[in-house]
Amino acid sequence: MEDTIVIWFEIPVNDLERAKEFYEAVFPVKLVPQGKKTTKRYLFPMKPDSFGASGTIVKGDKYIPSPNGTLVYFCVEDIDATLTKVLAHGGKILEPKTSINEYGFTGKFQDCEGNNIGIHSMT
Repeated sequence: MEDTIVIWFEIPVNDLERAKEFYEAVFPVKLVPQGKKTTKRYLFPMKPDSFGASGTIVKGDKYIPSPNGTLVYFCVEDIDATLTKVLAHGGKILEPKTSINEYGFTGKFQDCEGNNIGIHSMT
């Protein structure tokens, strides 16, 4: 049996276009449209031969934004700069840059839809 790793995530949203603009402004990413008639989503670009999971922001009847769901962490170069972008684009800082000793630093924010998101950096 192979080691279990995270390969996919879905972040629920109410306003797909607002959330797309938020995530593209906060992270250096261009989201790709995906979806069906009842479920619409934007995909975080996938790089199959690289480290990390891909996923989507998604709007649909079964997807409800909440600060109480699973916490997803994104890798960033600069936590303070990322949190500044979060504030500028309608998010809230939940936890400033915090040391986790030899494992680097983390921070947490709430996105424009009410989901709690984590960020991590080694610097």
